Amino acid sequence: MAHYEEIEIDQGADVAIEVHLINSTTQLAKDLTNHSVYAKMKKSYNSDSADSLDFTAIIAVPETSGIINLTLTNAQTDTLKSGRYLYDAEIHYLDSDSQLIVERVIEGRITVTPSITR
Repeated sequence: MAHYEEIEIDQGADVAIEVHLINSTTQLAKDLTNHSVYAKMKKSYNSDSADSLDFTAIIAVPETSGIINLTLTNAQTDTLKSGRYLYDAEIHYLDSDSQLIVERVIEGRITVTPSITR
């Protein structure tokens, strides 16, 4: 089950979110070698692609650190209307049978606060 986290974003500001993943069995950093990460925010679960925004999502080096970074530029957040959004991030990898495994690692709500200075 994904970790739930509420986040606040300032409209028109750069955003960087660092997520540390832990292997639940060993309690050590999750090895993300040969993994991919994807993250998106939407106004609602049923929003279409026009009402969603993809984070730039990368796995930090070294991949064995278990860290993923999710970022948005100030230009991206400037286009957001103030209010509440939903988000999640997933890691994807192939298991030993070459089957795609998708694991949601974090999810929650984002509150976008309006900007006065533009």
